[in-house]
Amino acid sequence: MGPKLVDHLLYEPEDNGILWIRFNRPELMNALIGNSQENSTVAKVGEYMRAGDDDPDLRVIVLTGVGRGFCSGADLKGTAPPEVTGENFIGNRSSREGPDGVRQHFFHGFTKLHRDIADIRKPTIAMINGPAVGSGMDMALHCDIRIGCEKTRFVGYQQAGQIIENGGSYYLPRMVGLGRALEFAYTGHLDAQRAYDWGILNHLVDADRLEETTRDLCARMMNIPPLVQWNSKRIMRAAMDTTLDHTMVLTSNAALILNSSEDETEARRAFVEKRKPVFKGR
Repeated sequence: MGPKLVDHLLYEPEDNGILWIRFNRPELMNALIGNSQENSTVAKVGEYMRAGDDDPDLRVIVLTGVGRGFCSGADLKGTAPPEVTGENFIGNRSSREGPDGVRQHFFHGFTKLHRDIADIRKPTIAMINGPAVGSGMDMALHCDIRIGCEKTRFVGYQQAGQIIENGGSYYLPRMVGLGRALEFAYTGHLDAQRAYDWGILNHLVDADRLEETTRDLCARMMNIPPLVQWNSKRIMRAAMDTTLDHTMVLTSNAALILNSSEDETEARRAFVEKRKPVFKGR
């Protein structure tokens, strides 16, 4: 069963196993609507990703934007309509919030979203077709792989008086080192070439080859058993915050799971028979 759909975020599963989730406010560079409200963009990204994760016919989830932008983050100037958010909502602040309202909206909105993306078991790709600003940047950093083009930009909310959010504060120092992460924190802008040089972007290609490159990568992913990908993702993410001994335990446990799986048997047979494998995720 799929998610409840909204116009400002597209849910596009394909028969080839790719799920495209597209920010769909191109007239506003795909600025977010709302925060922690039920129909906000923030809530829907997590809902869509969880739905894709639960769909046995989908193998890879791609997050991208319609038009010239990936996601320009919170709509700091606009007013979201009550029929979308369920309340009057200006920029990233609710008109009904109390003294602790900002923290509540952030924790139950953006923090939950970032956790949702990080907890997805299937491979996730951010296809960054334009500026990724604030929360847009954080969502891209939470994905497993990032593919960009000459139009890609990473921009923080520092100029608007905000720090880098969960994805930036956690992943950026691990990706690029503390010195480079602090340089971004102090300046708030990173172009595509430097993002690639620093290792934030896995691939940097011409804009007219962005989708082709993404689809090619997805196709290559399909040749690997899903259980291998899911276990590799969970172990490597855990290894970022644990010891070598703990990582060894995790890999030993995963080996037992994989060796008794149907997909492991299928992978071996397909290799010997020189044919394309058919995996079932079990």
